[in-house]
Amino acid sequence: MINILKFIVFIFLLNSCSLGDGGGFWTKEENIKNELLNFKPLFKKNDSVLKEFNKNFQFSLNKKDLKLNFNSRNDNNDGYVLFKGKFEKIQKYNFSQIKNFHELETNIIFSGKDLIFFNNKGSILSFNQNSKLKWKINNYSKNEKKLKPIISMTNNNKQLFVSDNLSKIYSVNLINGKILWSKKNSLPFNSVIKFFDNKIFVVDANNNLNCFSAKDGSLLWLHKTEKSFINSSKKLPILIKDEIVTFSNSLGDITAIDINNGSLIWQKSTQNSNIYEDIMTLKMSNLILNDESIYFSNNKNQFYSIDFNTGITNWTQEINSNVKPAIIGNFIFTISLEGYFFIIEKNTGNILRITNIFDKLKKKKNEKIFPTGFIFNFQNLFISTNSGRLLVVDIKTGKIKNVLKIDSNIISRPVVQSQNMYVIKNNSIIKLN
Repeated sequence: MINILKFIVFIFLLNSCSLGDGGGFWTKEENIKNELLNFKPLFKKNDSVLKEFNKNFQFSLNKKDLKLNFNSRNDNNDGYVLFKGKFEKIQKYNFSQIKNFHELETNIIFSGKDLIFFNNKGSILSFNQNSKLKWKINNYSKNEKKLKPIISMTNNNKQLFVSDNLSKIYSVNLINGKILWSKKNSLPFNSVIKFFDNKIFVVDANNNLNCFSAKDGSLLWLHKTEKSFINSSKKLPILIKDEIVTFSNSLGDITAIDINNGSLIWQKSTQNSNIYEDIMTLKMSNLILNDESIYFSNNKNQFYSIDFNTGITNWTQEINSNVKPAIIGNFIFTISLEGYFFIIEKNTGNILRITNIFDKLKKKKNEKIFPTGFIFNFQNLFISTNSGRLLVVDIKTGKIKNVLKIDSNIISRPVVQSQNMYVIKNNSIIKLN
């Protein structure tokens, strides 16, 4: 009987304690504590600490690299511009207020000396060089106008091509504003619109790349990718080189397609998260093509360089930005959403300098300022912000030289044409000489 009692006590002690690595015993409480200390999460949030790097390093561009890119319509690398930046004269092109302007990505079309844009009801407006309205056309019914169509535009020498979030795609004569053809798609469009080799390319709300004939708007082919339940307000990017069209869908997949028949060449996934919120809030920068590599970033702290021909990753960096980067020579310029200006070596991804541009910027209490885009000449960056300010930043030092207040609300990424700079606000285009 005594032996049986001893056995029961032994079993109880064995269940109450665990043997440690050193041969001793841990109680249950100690064992649980030890397991918690050694716990390794399967998914760990990657929070990068923002700080300046090499901020005293003075950077100068090589003059032989300072060339205008005349292929920027297709490869999207239009960061370098010819602009003296004196801001001596201001001229306005006025239109009816776009109420949800902060959600839009807008683009100006230049046709000769004319400037083309749109207003809140989807009317296409053509202004001459004196900001006088030349022609105006609207391709929407009364009910469609109330929906305030979001428009994307591109052009060749004679035609303007337009797609929108109401499923319409149409062509307009650039001389007189007459509609040449108009088609209704089965799905709304959710990307920039591109023209190449008498074809039009645009991505729809189901992440399908559509190829239309520029002659009559007929659908030539369609390439499907995985659809998502929600689409970002940021327009999906497209770039074109030779016989390949490359685009991003709303899930962050980069896909390269044969331009002639829509067949798949390669596809790369940049997001491995199945969390609905992560996918829903993803915002990608534009895709930039340079020397057989594609460069882009997103608001998930990822900057990518991938091979144009295979989609294989060259390198990645932790940079939180959905702002369009720019490349000149062997260097990449970009700005994080927190206002850090990065200079990166193109081939290796090595960061040469990080400077906090917004550090010395005067802000209102609790005001959150972020960049909406930038361009640069051989000396300065010109950075637009959501606070209506245009910052002139010295590339050499990374410090602010001048702050111009264009508006009190968000303004678009600057554009330069014929030595003039243009920025868009919710009811006008501002021309700076």
